[in-house]
Amino acid sequence: MSSKKSSKLDLLVRVRYSNPLPPPPCPPKLLNVSTNPMRYARSEFLNVLANETPLPMIVDAECGMPLDLGKWECLWEEKGDDSSLNPDPKILPKVDPRDAFLLTDPSSSAGAYPVNGGNHPNSSTAAHQTPIANVTWLRKTEYISREGVQRAAAPEQKQSASSTIDVSRNAQLRDIEASFAACNETFSLEELRHPNKPDVVAVESYPLLPDEDIWANQYDLFRFSERPGDRPLDVEDPRLDCAILRPMKTEHDSFLAFYLTQTDEAAVAFKETRFGLAPYEVPENEEETTFHFVRDYETVKVEQEVPNEFLLVLYEGDSEDQRDPDSKKPRKERGAYYKNIERKMHLKKKRVNAYDEYEDKWEIIRVLHAPMSKEEEDEREEALAEVIDPMFLLNRADVDADGEVDDTGGIDIVTES
Repeated sequence: MSSKKSSKLDLLVRVRYSNPLPPPPCPPKLLNVSTNPMRYARSEFLNVLANETPLPMIVDAECGMPLDLGKWECLWEEKGDDSSLNPDPKILPKVDPRDAFLLTDPSSSAGAYPVNGGNHPNSSTAAHQTPIANVTWLRKTEYISREGVQRAAAPEQKQSASSTIDVSRNAQLRDIEASFAACNETFSLEELRHPNKPDVVAVESYPLLPDEDIWANQYDLFRFSERPGDRPLDVEDPRLDCAILRPMKTEHDSFLAFYLTQTDEAAVAFKETRFGLAPYEVPENEEETTFHFVRDYETVKVEQEVPNEFLLVLYEGDSEDQRDPDSKKPRKERGAYYKNIERKMHLKKKRVNAYDEYEDKWEIIRVLHAPMSKEEEDEREEALAEVIDPMFLLNRADVDADGEVDDTGGIDIVTES
């Protein structure tokens, strides 16, 4: 072995198996080591010795409180006299009236009297004294706060019970129209202020509407620990927005296989084919696009609820020039169209394990567009009815008596692969 390799090996052993020792507290014999004399007087040196020394504590089985059960014959005889253990309440000494309040239940307010002003339960004015409602030193805080809220809400409940509420259809329509008027007629951009950035002002407002074009699709958000594709950050990679993530599974693990096209031209041609057609339209004489396996990614974190992230598109509305006169689709209005995100996943590179046995590993995926089946179209129409059918909840056949929807089945994800 060369000296260069041995030096690297020694350095590796030192780093991995380092065992630094503290300086000795006392100098060894026949060796003069400069030691601070104050170290001899510190009590910390005896901590190890004190921890290792067992305490000579002798505790009997009765923990120092012997109880001789032989003094009570009723415990051993079948029909013994147990009057010594269970005395008659009639012969017990009477409770002093001044100690009677000690026998009251602390959780109840009855029987608790004020002590100030000489009003004692034994005095003549005790019979005319009103019990205290709130005794903080006898009762828990949650009981007091709950009773205070109940007492404060009691007058409001009486007032609400006395007033009648109109729940007719015309009244509901009137209240709904009033809410729209409050949002539209009295709305002003100048009065809007950013909660954290006072210098940011609103420029324009859009109606917030669900996006009917993509509402039937299911979207997941993937975040990688590093940029996939093995290209620097400053180099453009048109292959990333048409990549394929395929779920994989082994005997002990589940992960995602990542596929990309080999060239940028193949990715650009694939995207031009997709964007040049109407949604769900199959092109004629399409050439297949080949995606090659890059690596596997494992999921670090999966968030099933993503309430603060969604897809948002600001649309200025269909103009007369863009609109197809033969189209039966209604005109799309100006607005901000949104679609929620179902899940969010954080991915990192999976280590290559030669002993993993894949159930169905693909090195190459050839992609062609295929028409939707009847089942897929029915599922799409059912998902789309949530935003386009006003009577969606009433028309659902699986709505139970309580108005809850029994979603035993899910919507299958149809990937364009």
